[in-house]
Amino acid sequence: MSSAPEDRIRLIDTDAVPAHIAVIMDGNGRWARQRNLPRIAGHRAGIQSVREILEASVELGVGALTLYAFSTENWKRPPSEVRALMELLREYLDREIDNLDRNDIRFETLGDSSALGPVIRSELEHAVERTADNGGLRFNVALNYSGRDELLRAVNAILTQAKDDPRLLEGVTEEHISRHLYTAGLADPDLLIRTSGEWRVSNFLLWQIAYSEIWVTDTLWPDFRRPHLYDAIIAYQKRERRYGGLTPALAR
Repeated sequence: MSSAPEDRIRLIDTDAVPAHIAVIMDGNGRWARQRNLPRIAGHRAGIQSVREILEASVELGVGALTLYAFSTENWKRPPSEVRALMELLREYLDREIDNLDRNDIRFETLGDSSALGPVIRSELEHAVERTADNGGLRFNVALNYSGRDELLRAVNAILTQAKDDPRLLEGVTEEHISRHLYTAGLADPDLLIRTSGEWRVSNFLLWQIAYSEIWVTDTLWPDFRRPHLYDAIIAYQKRERRYGGLTPALAR
């Protein structure tokens, strides 16, 4: 990216900004390793990227921003790293909750929070309740999240519901499943961004990203800033979303 942020933002059609952007924040560990720092230093550096991308999303009029912060597979990491990650999350909420509320941002979590410690659960619940009535950008943080687990939970919830409503046994629709996902009531992501150059979705929003446009950058998450977000949106706006169909020209 050779141009300045103000030059890049002029290329964005503000009437066609993605309504929902999802981000797989990857590369914190590599960022730290390149600098001979402990892995947690990369996670801490990544917080500034969260702040900047959230702020830029509000400025652009994005309706929802969903960040993949901690997967169910991340429990396999060293306990010391997991504890440090949870402490960073707690610190972030303590420092940022006033700013989120002031900017009319609604904070939500996706995932099984029951497996998190009582202190962090209390912090999360407070943040959700504090911002529940806000009508601006919806800021979702996926914690202890697994796309496959989310689908299993939805199916099992429908089976439980079918005990009282046998009509469900005649056939389940996409709407039934969508209503039982963590993202119920939220539009699917228009744009999925992955940092660090890896071409994987890593068990993230498997149902919801079926027709999302995907943009991958080699930039590591702690280095991801406004210009990178602008580039992702510019690339998104150049694409023609067909949802499995054909454009009028190709359909002739």
